[in-house]
Formats: sequence, C-alpha cells, structure tokens
Amino acid sequence: MSEALTPETPEAVLDEIADGEEEPIKQRKNGLYPGVSDELADSMKSGWADTELRGLAPVEQAEHTAARRAALSARFPGERLVIPAGNLKTRSNDTEYPFRASVEYAYLTGNLTEDGVLVLEPAAEGHTATIYLLPRSDRENGEFWLSGQGELWVGRRHSLAEAEQLYGIPASDVRELPAALAEATGPVRVVRGYDAAVEAALTDKVTAERDAELRVFLSEARLVKDAFEAGELQKAVDSTVRGFEDVVKVLDKAEATSERYIEGTFFLRARVEGNDIGYGSICAAGPHACTLHWVRNDGPVRSGDLLLLDAGVETHTLYTADVTRTLPINGRYTEIQKKIYDAVYEAQEAGIAAVRPGAKYRDFHDAAQRVLAEKLVQWGLVEGPVERVLELGLQRRWTLHGTGHMLGMDVHDCASARTETYVEGTLEPGMCLTVEPGLYFQADDLTVPEEYRGIGVRIEDDILVTEDGNRNMSDALPRRSDEVEAWMASLKG
Repeated sequence: MSEALTPETPEAVLDEIADGEEEPIKQRKNGLYPGVSDELADSMKSGWADTELRGLAPVEQAEHTAARRAALSARFPGERLVIPAGNLKTRSNDTEYPFRASVEYAYLTGNLTEDGVLVLEPAAEGHTATIYLLPRSDRENGEFWLSGQGELWVGRRHSLAEAEQLYGIPASDVRELPAALAEATGPVRVVRGYDAAVEAALTDKVTAERDAELRVFLSEARLVKDAFEAGELQKAVDSTVRGFEDVVKVLDKAEATSERYIEGTFFLRARVEGNDIGYGSICAAGPHACTLHWVRNDGPVRSGDLLLLDAGVETHTLYTADVTRTLPINGRYTEIQKKIYDAVYEAQEAGIAAVRPGAKYRDFHDAAQRVLAEKLVQWGLVEGPVERVLELGLQRRWTLHGTGHMLGMDVHDCASARTETYVEGTLEPGMCLTVEPGLYFQADDLTVPEEYRGIGVRIEDDILVTEDGNRNMSDALPRRSDEVEAWMASLKG
C-alpha cells in the first residue's frame, strides 16, 4: 500500500488556512516529502480534462426510494427528518474498514457513499428532500491529490450535479450541513448512531423518544418488500447458490488446509458477483457446527465429518441472502448423520409449509419446533409427552435458536420493529424470512449417546411470502439428504 502524500501542504494553501478560508489537510507525521513547492501546487491545479458526467440515468431503485420517502413524510408531517449514511471507521492507524452505508439511508436514497445525509425539511405540503454529500475533490486547494481521501488516492466521487441525476434528489455540500442543522428550528428527528457530527449539531433539538420512533418506523417499513427488493434478494440468493457450488468443488483443497479455504472460496463469489458477504460466513466443520456463529473458520476439514456452511452474498444494493446447508465432507452421510439431518429436514418442511399470508409469524417456528421435539422424545433423549417438552422448552437444549428471522438489507432485517408487528404479527405477501431449524449435540454433552456428540445440523432457506403461499428463493440448492449426496457427486465429477 502506497504511503500517502498527505501531509505535504503547499505554502499557498497554508496561507489560506491562516486566513481561516480552508480547513487544513490532515498531515502525515513521517512523510518522505518535506513539502510542496508553489510551482508544483500550481502545476497540479491545471491541465486536467473535463470529466463531468452528463445525461446520467437514475439508479434502478429511484422510483422506489421516492415512494419510501413519501411514506416517511406522511408519517412525520411538519418535522425535520435527518438520516445519515455514516462515516468511515478506522481499522488500524490510517487505514479504514470498507464503508457500508446505514440501511436507513440506503433504503431511502439508493446512495451508498460515506458522510452522506438525507434531510427532509417540512414544507407546506409534505417535505422537501435534500441529499447532502461530499462534492468532488477540490483541485484548487490540492485536496484531490494531497488528502488521504482525495480522488487520486481513493477514487472519484460523483459531483453534486451527477448525484442529483442518479438519485432524483437535490444535492448539497455536506460540509455545510452541521452549521445549518445547528440553526434549525422546530421539531427534529435523527437516526442515531451513524454520524457524531450530525448528532452534535442537533443535541439540543432532539429527544431519544422521538428518534426511536423514527428508527422503528423505518424498520417496520421494510417488513414488506417491494418488487425491486424481491428481485435484489433473488439475485443475492442466486449468487449464493453458485457460491455453495464453488465450495463443494474444492472440499479436497479445504481438507488439505482448513475451514479458511471454504471461507475464501465463498468470499470470491461474493466479491465477483456482489458487493460483499452479507455477514461473516460460518464455515463450521466437525464439532464446530455446534457453535451457532462459528466465524473463526480456522479449524480442520476432515473426511467423514459434516460441514455446516451458513453464508450469503450481498448485492451491490446491499440486499443479502442467508442460506445454510450441512454437507457430508466426503459426499456421503453416515447413518447417524443422516438420521439427524433427516429430522431437521422434516422440521424445515413443516416450517416452510406454515409460511403463507394470514398466518401468524410464529407459526413456522412452532411447526418446526414440534417436529424436533417429537424426534427428541422418539429417540429417548428427553422425556415426553411432546406437549410437556414444548411447554417447558426442553427441546431448546439441542435446538438452541429461533427458527428464522426477517431478511433484507440486514441479514436480521427489521430488528427495531415493534414486537406486535414482527414476532407477534401476521405474514403478508412481500415479506421475506428465513426458515432454519437445527439440532446441535455438543461434543461434551453427556446426556446424549456418544455417537450423537459433535454433530450439528442446520438447513436454512430464504422464503418469500406470496399471494397464495410462499416461494423458496433458494430451492436451487438441494435439501433432501439423498439429493444433497447426488448433487455433491455431480459437482465433484
């Protein structure tokens, strides 16, 4: 990684800073150049082609984001609404993590760049929206080549005029926003936790209660997906299916190395076809499958064990898949592995069948848990009857987690929604959720026969509620144990 030129600031710029006309460009302590001559500074200001982009088509979701902003406006008439994208976060010293815009901001704008802020100003009718962004790097003060976030270091930003064309929202310079917000009057709400400067400017104008109501509304607005969102989720799932196929093809290489080979293989697909992985991939081989969120992915991959792969591709618009398969590393389930796997498959079938419009959200969870409880009683691992097991939650020693969650721009989407509209709510067409029962027999669990210990199985699919039932968006990946074995054999040739 090249050492940034930042900190070498030309004398002319230093003079402007002294006059209070410019913010200083952050300087690097141990740069190799002692400074920038006025001659070099002048040279860097000129001789550049006009690269302004004109006639840009709006982003695909522009009409949908406009409708979302209209719904937000209708919910909070007469109030100023502030939704930040967030800022870069330091990874180490002067390097940053890849930026991911806040879900609320991306949902309402389609823009994914750091430091952006959407502001809805109350108007006579509804609100006037403005998207505040960093403009293109300044060539007059040398920012574009001297700043660590300048264009020649991290890439070109869209101009404000270009942004207006892309997102269909008037754009302004975000550096002017804190001062404007500090002078704002009337009721204000802000989505907290993303931009400290914005929150500081509003510190005496907002309340935690009002801000929480804004976050809840934006979370609940995402419970039902529009056509664009359903299409993006399907793209994410389709890429994820290909990522699972990639992994099966290289299981021999994973055996020669570790779970990290599986993680890296899936990540390649996610970066080639999408923006990133939607969450840390769980590449859990052997007894690691019993750790629900095993993301260390540093363990051995052994023939005869199972691989629990829970992974999802995130699209360029930030919608993520969330799929799990539990695969026999050598391509064939043992008798006990198959017994446990088939029980989880049966539970998942019951859960998926319960997903339909008008059903209670909890129905799919209850249906899957009942099947698993029945299996545990049948196997003699817990004393029945089944109703007693379910009432006391005794099956949870081995099932551990809920059977699913809402899915969208967050892998656990709509998390701030009210309980009465989410967990206690009713399914509607357009909702997307996972159905993912599992059984996990810990390696040190002395309450089960030794042959069960160290086996963890989860099967997870992404289910879209339709007008007449549901659609399994990830059904291109086999689920039944015999179909999984045949699929793996075909991929391995």
